[in-house]
Amino acid sequence: MKPPKSTRKRGFVLSPIGLKRLQGAILALEIAQNNGDRFTLDQLGDRMNISSKTLSRLWSLNVGVDQKTLKLCFSTFNLELRQEDYAVLSEANETETSDALSLSLDVKQVNAPQHLSVDSFVNQQRDQLENLWSYPDGPVPLDSPFYIERPPIEELVYREITQPGCVIRIREPREMGKTSLVLRLLAFAEAQGYRTINLNCNQIDSDCLADLNKLLRCICFSIATKLDIDPNLNDIWDEEVGCKLNCSLYFQSYLLKQIQSPVVLVLNEVDRFFEYPQIAEEFFALLRSWYEQARQDTTNWQKLRLVAVYSTQVYVTLDLNHSPFNIGLPIRLPEFTQQQVEELAQRHGLDWSSGNESAQLMSLVGGHPALIRIALYHLCCQGLTFEDLLKEAIANGGIFRYHLWQHWVILLDKPSMRKTYAELVRAKQSIYLDPIETYKLDGLGLVSYEGDRIKPRCELYRAYFAKQLATIV
Repeated sequence: MKPPKSTRKRGFVLSPIGLKRLQGAILALEIAQNNGDRFTLDQLGDRMNISSKTLSRLWSLNVGVDQKTLKLCFSTFNLELRQEDYAVLSEANETETSDALSLSLDVKQVNAPQHLSVDSFVNQQRDQLENLWSYPDGPVPLDSPFYIERPPIEELVYREITQPGCVIRIREPREMGKTSLVLRLLAFAEAQGYRTINLNCNQIDSDCLADLNKLLRCICFSIATKLDIDPNLNDIWDEEVGCKLNCSLYFQSYLLKQIQSPVVLVLNEVDRFFEYPQIAEEFFALLRSWYEQARQDTTNWQKLRLVAVYSTQVYVTLDLNHSPFNIGLPIRLPEFTQQQVEELAQRHGLDWSSGNESAQLMSLVGGHPALIRIALYHLCCQGLTFEDLLKEAIANGGIFRYHLWQHWVILLDKPSMRKTYAELVRAKQSIYLDPIETYKLDGLGLVSYEGDRIKPRCELYRAYFAKQLATIV
């Protein structure tokens, strides 16, 4: 008798990218429908119409499920299953052939051992990851595997944006991930059926910022256009009333009245207003009044959810009773932890599981997201060795040069701040500085705090700026 013919049983397993996408969609639903509490395995299984046992196999990352199940899990959360979301697990010496290949998904087969690690997935998909690598000089795209969540930040902003009339204040220096977070907040809001407007204040002309009436008309026109509403400003705006009241009435009785769903308004780079103190005082007082009105008005004003994004601490003179910078949910983005750095390295196809490389890199740049991503990019895409990265870090031709030059140009233009920072980088320990100068340096991201005392944010900054400042007579 002939022995049974050996066949291979194929199963589909989540890739790190697919796992991240699916878990992100589940988290968004938990916030929107379950008060932020996690769904149990049984609850998730009921939603996906699969057993909790099958779901456990899916989360294990080393036991295959059939294609139909995988596609069902994604479609439950309005996600389209993509090729980079999974790999095909092939197990030899099985006598039973799976019928799971009946769906017509275009898959790339990957032979793998029975117990797959996340590392093996990254290596298997290195070609796909290389297509995603680009120089990290902007926000992390929504579909990128290189976005690292910093719990509980994402969960906090998702939950807050569902609250009527809320205000969220995101303050952090450049290149700390504000825009990447805002992109995900807007995507979450849109998934809830909200209307969203992302207004970059740097796009507002200087002549508008010198005239409050022009500024408010400009903002109203821009928002109405983004909402696909005829601005109709000339017919509605009554010059006899005053521009702030005009603007409030325009929002309440014209824009918000026509929109049935909540409206998320993101004001990006509001630092721009700080250059015009008189305008800033009036404009921010107006935002504050909208927030207070939403506490009393159960109709239109509660539809508006404001998100203010800025880098610099507010050291212009603002009446605390009129300022929007002491209301709502304040968000500060922490640096990456060592575990998060190692996870990001893993997503770049690097094995830093020993912790040695991550510890050495963080001793140089801390957990600064932009500096970490620049380092990983050059290690993966430019053939830079880890030893050369550390050796050439503070060189003017080194990989961090563009980031460092941006700060250096600002310091050159501000003698008082430059003098203060020179004192700081020469000190052997943290020191106390004037609060206003501290706020300014903190707004640039050049310092970190130790209680009331400050020090250079990382060793890279200390070494590089000590070298540069020594050239200034």
